[in-house]
Amino acid sequence: MTTASPLHLFGIRHHGPGSARSLLQALQILQPDVILVEGPPEAEAILPLLTHAQMQPPVAMLLYVPDTPHLAAHYPLAKFSPEWQALQFGLQQQIPIRFMDLPQSHQLIPEPEPFTKSDPEPTESHLPDQPIPPDPTQTLEQEIRRDPLLWLAQAAGYSDGERWWEQFVEQRQNSTDVFAGILEAMTELRTAVEANYPPDLENPRDYREALREAHMRQTIRQAQKDGFTKIAIVCGAWHVPALVPPLAPAKADAALLKGLPKAKVSATWVPWTYDRLTFQSGYGAGVESPGWYEHLWQVNDRPSERWLVKIARLLRTKDLDASSASVIETVRMAEALAALRDRTAPGLPELNEAVQTVLCFGDATPMQLIERQLMVGDRLGTVPDETPMVPLQQDLRRLQQKLRMKPEALDKELVLDLRKEIDLGRSQLLHRLTLLNISWGDAKEIGGKGTFKEKWILSWRPELEIALIDAGRWGNTVETAATAFACDCATHATQLPPLTALLEQILLATLPVAVRHVMERLEAEAAIASDLIHLMGAVPPLANVLRYSDVRQTDVGTLTHVVDGLVARICIGLPMACASLDDDAAAQMLEQMVQTHRAIKLLQNDRHHQDWMAALTQLTDQAQLHGLLAGRCCRLLLDEGQLNGTQAAQRLNLALSRAVEPAHAAVWIEGFLQGSGLLLLHDKEIWQVLDEWVTELHPDAFTALLPLLRRTFAAFNAAERRQMTERVKQESAGQKTVVVTDLDGDRASLTLPLIAQLLGLELAQ
Repeated sequence: MTTASPLHLFGIRHHGPGSARSLLQALQILQPDVILVEGPPEAEAILPLLTHAQMQPPVAMLLYVPDTPHLAAHYPLAKFSPEWQALQFGLQQQIPIRFMDLPQSHQLIPEPEPFTKSDPEPTESHLPDQPIPPDPTQTLEQEIRRDPLLWLAQAAGYSDGERWWEQFVEQRQNSTDVFAGILEAMTELRTAVEANYPPDLENPRDYREALREAHMRQTIRQAQKDGFTKIAIVCGAWHVPALVPPLAPAKADAALLKGLPKAKVSATWVPWTYDRLTFQSGYGAGVESPGWYEHLWQVNDRPSERWLVKIARLLRTKDLDASSASVIETVRMAEALAALRDRTAPGLPELNEAVQTVLCFGDATPMQLIERQLMVGDRLGTVPDETPMVPLQQDLRRLQQKLRMKPEALDKELVLDLRKEIDLGRSQLLHRLTLLNISWGDAKEIGGKGTFKEKWILSWRPELEIALIDAGRWGNTVETAATAFACDCATHATQLPPLTALLEQILLATLPVAVRHVMERLEAEAAIASDLIHLMGAVPPLANVLRYSDVRQTDVGTLTHVVDGLVARICIGLPMACASLDDDAAAQMLEQMVQTHRAIKLLQNDRHHQDWMAALTQLTDQAQLHGLLAGRCCRLLLDEGQLNGTQAAQRLNLALSRAVEPAHAAVWIEGFLQGSGLLLLHDKEIWQVLDEWVTELHPDAFTALLPLLRRTFAAFNAAERRQMTERVKQESAGQKTVVVTDLDGDRASLTLPLIAQLLGLELAQ
C-alpha cells in the first residue's frame, strides 16, 4: 500500500480469505472517499442489491449481450472474495464505488476481435493473472507467463505459486502491511518477467492485458479529476505495478483504447456454486478448495483443529470411525509435516495427508467424500427477487416456489408419481425445460411396468441462467416459450423421425397448442414420405406417446389416425424394402424391424398385429432374402405363435441344408437366435438341427464361420451359456457310454466280406 499519493493500492487474490481479511482491515483504517474495484463498469447499476437480505453468496455478476445471450461473462464472488468485502464495506459506509476493468461492451462482441481471439471463454476473461494448476506439457517460458508467481514460489521452496501465495497471504489472520510486501514482490517479479519475455501487442493476450490496464489508469485519472483524495484501488496483484504513480502517459492510454468495437451489454446477478469456483470447473481464476477457504475466512483461531473436527463429524455421519483421539493424532501429524516442510502452519496438503493416514487408515475412498462435501462444498447462492431478470426467469422462479422445487447444486434424485397433481406439474416443468435445452433435470429409466412414475436427477448449474436468458426470446413463460420453440422446430423439420421424437417430448410436456401443430406437420410429412426406414423409425416414439395418454389425459385421437396409416404403409412396403440388401443395410433394417415389432406389440391393436404378422410371413417365404432378416422373421413368428416348434425347426433345417452356403446359414442362425438362447435350451428339435449342422461342417468352413457363431452365442447371458455347456458335456458323455444290446449277428456278418475287401483283408474260412 502506498501513502505518498492519494492512491492506495491493494493487490489481492480474487478469491482469497487472507486477502479479504487484510483488505477489510486496511479499508477500515484508511476510510477512503472512493473505492475502485477490478470489475465491469456496466455492473455498477446493480451494486445496491449486494446489501439486500436475500443476497447470499456465492453469486456472480452476469454480463451478456441481450440479442446474443451466449456471449456472456461471469464475475463470481464468494463471501471470502476481497472484492465482495470491499463492495460491502463501501455500500455500508456509503462510500462511492466504481468498477475499473475494461468494459465488457468492448469484449462481448459478436465477431471475434484481436484481443479476444486467444480467450474465447468470456467467463474467464477478467482474471488472467491467477495461478492455475501446472501443465507438464508446457515449456518454462509458457509456465512462467501462465504463473509468474512460480519464480517466487521456487525461490521459497514451494512447488507452485498457489502453495506459496496461500501460505504467506491467505492463511494470515491479521496483517495490513502485507499489501506493501505484495507491491514490492510483484514489481520485482513483473520487471524480471517482462525483461525476459517483453509484452508483444501483436500477441492477442498481451494486447488484451494492455487494454485492461490502460482502462484502469483512465478510471484512476477520472477519480482524481473528480476531486477524490483517498482512492482505494482493489485489483489483482499482478496489475498493481502498472497502476503505481506516476501513471503511464494518459495520451498513450487514450490512443490504445480509441476505436474499440462496442456492443450493448446488460448486467444482472445470478446464483453461483462453490463447484464452479474451482479450477476443475475450467474457471481460470478458480481455487482448489472453496470450502476450505470459507473455513479460513470464518475461523479466527486454530483453523487446523476446527477443520479436522468438521471432517470427523462428516465421517461419523457416514458410520466411519473418527474418535477424538484420532483427531488429536491427526493434528499432531499435520503439524509435524508442516514443520518438516518449513511451513509456519499446516496447509490443506498437510491436513489431507494426515487425514488419509490417520482417520482414513490409508484409504483414499473417504477422501473423495471429504473433498466433495467439505473441501469444495455444495453451497448454492441466492439473489433477491428484485434482481433484474427476463420474464422467463421470473416465471421459472414462480413455478419453483409453487411446485416446491428448490434449486440445489448437488445431484438430487426426484421420483414423481404422475397421479398426484403436484408431481404431474413438476414433470411438465422439467420436460418443458428440457425441450428448451435447459437441462435442470436428467430423466432416468425406472423399473416396473407402470407408466405413472418418473425418476429425475436434478442439479442446478449457474450456466443454466444464460440458457434461460437465451430461451427468453421464445416467450415470457416456460409454457409459452416451450410451445413457440416446439412449433418452430416442427416447422423446420423435413423428416419423420425428428417430428415423432418432438411429438413425444411435447406430449410429455403437455403443450396442446404445439401438439396440434406438430400433428399437422406429421400428417403432411407422412403422406409424402417414401423411405421405409423413416416410416419405421416414426412408429416407436408414437407408440410411446399413446402409452402415456391415460396418465397425462392428453387427446391423441389424431395421433391414432397417423399411426394407423404408418403401420399400414410399413406392412405393405416391407417385403419390397427388404429385397437385395447388403450386410450393413440388412443390419439397419433388422434394428428397425425389432423396434417396430415392439411398438406394434405395445399398441395392442389386433389389426396392426395381423398385418404385421402377414408381412413377416411373406418375408420368410421371400427368395434371396438376407439371412439375418429371414432368421429374425422366423423367430418373431415363432415367439408370436404363428409358427410352432416343429415348423420353426423345419425352416431352420432348410436354412442349414447343404444347398445353402455356410456363411448364409450362419447369418440366418444369428438372426434367429439373436437376443436369447432360451429357445435352444427348451426346444430339442431346434437344438438337434443346429447340433447336426455344426458337427457336419467342413473344418475349413467351421474355422471361417467360428467368429460369426461366437458373436451370436456371446450375446447370450452367462447363465444360458453355462447351461448350454453342461448340456453339450452330458450329451458327449452319453455318446461314449452307449452299449448296443440288440445287435443282429447274422445280418452283421453279411457285411464282413465287403468290409474286408475295402480294407484289403482276407477273411478266415
